[in-house]
Amino acid sequence: MSVFYLLIDQFVLSDKNSNNRLGFISALGVVVLMFLSAACTKEKKEFLPKFADRSAIPGMFTDSVTTLISDSGRIRYRVITEVWRVFDKAKDPYWYFPKKVYFERFNDSLKTESMVQSDTARYFTNRRVWELKKNVKLISLKGESFETALLYWDQSQQRIYSDSFIRIEQKDQVITGYGFESNESLTQYKIFKVNAIFPIDSAEADSMGMDTKAAK
Repeated sequence: MSVFYLLIDQFVLSDKNSNNRLGFISALGVVVLMFLSAACTKEKKEFLPKFADRSAIPGMFTDSVTTLISDSGRIRYRVITEVWRVFDKAKDPYWYFPKKVYFERFNDSLKTESMVQSDTARYFTNRRVWELKKNVKLISLKGESFETALLYWDQSQQRIYSDSFIRIEQKDQVITGYGFESNESLTQYKIFKVNAIFPIDSAEADSMGMDTKAAK
């Protein structure tokens, strides 16, 4: 502001000199523009939004998704989900499916080899690992069903595994236990700690009790 008053004083003292007046007007215009520019810049800084860490913001958000996913140049999966978020800037980049996900895995002949569904899921793109949570259910080509609360699917190692309680329904019996490992097609698998084996008739009567155990 002292520069502004100094220029006014100069104008008053040099009132008889038209050239000085013109010079003063030009200088005054520059000063006014500088003040306006500074004021505008300050205003913009005050109203700029504060963005969160980019790693915590999805780079893509899509809803009502039905899509095919290829692996090694071949179509391997069909994914159906309500919400799909891609966190591409996270330290361990992943896709997030917060509202149920259903997908089918195809063999080389594009026939459905297995079906998987869960309440939520994450797919870590660099490690090629699926993490499926809550009401996880798999159905193999043979018609066997696998139910658990937490399941991992490692595509690099072609391996499916879980440390949680699992229920496997076969044609004539139901097996329950803790800890599970299988190949991707669910044709070769094992339970690390078998809890019980029920003939299929009595298994239906005890299904409510086993579902309660799985939730724990």
